[in-house]
Amino acid sequence: MKLRKTAAVAVAVLALTATACGGKEGSAGDKKAQKPGESGAPQLPTYTVAKDVALDSPTFKEAKKRGKLVIGSKADQPYLGFEDQSTKKRSGFDVEIAKMIAADLGFTADQIEWKTVDSGVRETAISKGQVDYYVGTYTINDKRKKQVGFAGPYYLAGADLLVRKDETAITGKDAVKGKKVCSIKGSTPLEEISKPEYGAKTTELAKYSDCVQQLLTKQVDAVTTDDAILKGYAADNPTKLKVIGSPFTKEPYGIGMDKDDKALRDAINDSLDKHIKDGTYKKIYDATLGLSASEYKAPPALERY
Repeated sequence: MKLRKTAAVAVAVLALTATACGGKEGSAGDKKAQKPGESGAPQLPTYTVAKDVALDSPTFKEAKKRGKLVIGSKADQPYLGFEDQSTKKRSGFDVEIAKMIAADLGFTADQIEWKTVDSGVRETAISKGQVDYYVGTYTINDKRKKQVGFAGPYYLAGADLLVRKDETAITGKDAVKGKKVCSIKGSTPLEEISKPEYGAKTTELAKYSDCVQQLLTKQVDAVTTDDAILKGYAADNPTKLKVIGSPFTKEPYGIGMDKDDKALRDAINDSLDKHIKDGTYKKIYDATLGLSASEYKAPPALERY
């Protein structure tokens, strides 16, 4: 696929869809959801930037030396990790969690360099030091923990299915036999839906927005990934798309970083713990992911190691 064509498709999808977590089919209704920061929407909290932070972490020390944090994120997931192509501003639940942690590490929002990293190359980007930490719908599992370290989990999602609004044959994971289902390379939902027991015909693409475009143009019958991602696409395109609302996996989201940097991992877990308890976490949720009609759920217990 030519680069220009790929870019054009991505822009078209984002224009159509303007992504997150479960709910029942059609829970967003036919009314377009509010965007983070819109007038009348819940407001984001402010983050107090910590002073004189001392941390025996190689990653932290390198970031202090360069004067900025490099944070990996997604850019095509509305309500989670989204980059407005006209303003280059980022918004969403994962973006705000990343900014909250950065403040606790002593970095302002202006000291963050965002780097878009697709799912298939997350472990490479982290292990090669291309990002200091990564916040982007990143499921914690034992296979990945052999390559990277994780703080969290800070959210529990589940794989679901996004279909066209008029779809009646696909009612859940047991109804995709012979159907064309799209997901992205390197994702746990793709690994799941590719199992023989489902009988789906899978299409692997680089970005969820590309999968959504193929769904809208009837090249595929469904898109599968975490409900947390799919719900945002449905909320932004409610007359054409819906989420089935029957999650069939558990996807605990973690913050990825260098596997051996325990000091940084502990500091990020401390930040998450602090702000879950003081209410900042819920304020972030209400002003981002909550706008996509996702019901708030208390985050799972942190898994320190």
